[in-house]
Amino acid sequence: MGERVTMADVARAAGVSSATVSYVLSGKRAVAPATRTAVEAAVDRLGFTVNTTARSLRTGRSSLVALIVPDLANPFFAQLAAALEEGVRGLGLHVVVCNTRARREEERALLAEAVQQHFAGVVITPFRLLPSDLRPVVEAGVPVVVSADVPFGPVDQISPDARVATRQALQCVTSGGRRRIAVIAGPRDATGGDPRLELLRALALQFGTSVPRELVVRGEHTREAGAAGFGELLGRRHPPDAVFCANDAIAVGAMDKARELGIEIPEEVALIGHDDASFASLVRPQLSTIRYPAAEVGRLAAQLLRERLDGREVFRTVKVKAEFIRRASA
Repeated sequence: MGERVTMADVARAAGVSSATVSYVLSGKRAVAPATRTAVEAAVDRLGFTVNTTARSLRTGRSSLVALIVPDLANPFFAQLAAALEEGVRGLGLHVVVCNTRARREEERALLAEAVQQHFAGVVITPFRLLPSDLRPVVEAGVPVVVSADVPFGPVDQISPDARVATRQALQCVTSGGRRRIAVIAGPRDATGGDPRLELLRALALQFGTSVPRELVVRGEHTREAGAAGFGELLGRRHPPDAVFCANDAIAVGAMDKARELGIEIPEEVALIGHDDASFASLVRPQLSTIRYPAAEVGRLAAQLLRERLDGREVFRTVKVKAEFIRRASA
């Protein structure tokens, strides 16, 4: 068996420094396109791979990054995972996707395992987690990136900026004279309450309407909960003519129930989802939704992890702009 190819070997073959090879592989500094091409060609020609075992012994960390999400069946998280994996690949890291099924005990257990196994980092979309639950992970020196709508304490965080998009969605439904606005929201004990509902309520006043308490129903972020919630809303004495959903899976469940009840969307009830999951444009009618770009969230999570691993000490919060996507359901 031949000797292991080193970064120095790649540098000599490409005619650059070892530092430049490191920059190309990690993506932590800009490199001229021609230089990047030369380094990548040398990597392929020599069959170079990052020695993760040696690095683990040196740093005391494994080469694994935990991506902890509440629902693997939701394509939003698959898109996020793909972007995160692409973003950390050059660092010699590997993503382990963990499904909590929206259970707090699962979230806490997976965080504890990340500490015990000396993971290189954690990216988490909490569902029922409390900010205090992250303290042991942070104190253990494991870099954490949280994707959440509400502040989550002294960690790196990615949050949506959905004010403009939500206002545009309200403009869309109210311009047709709709005033009975309902919401199928998440469970009452979800992390941080329901900021999407609170934002919608605040902005609805600007359009001369409101989101009355009797037109808010709650459930898990699932298709089944959407069907149940829509049926409950249509049974009200004064049913809604527009329904906003906490995510797209809920909205598709609402469509299921509408077909069962013979309710025409959007003629009788306009329907708005949230996230723009991959199936939103495939259902009929195509779902209008507030797009929260999963791939951008994954890319930014990888960037924040990389910065922490490079020694950044100050915590950062990055806002990602949401976008209203109008389709046939509104």
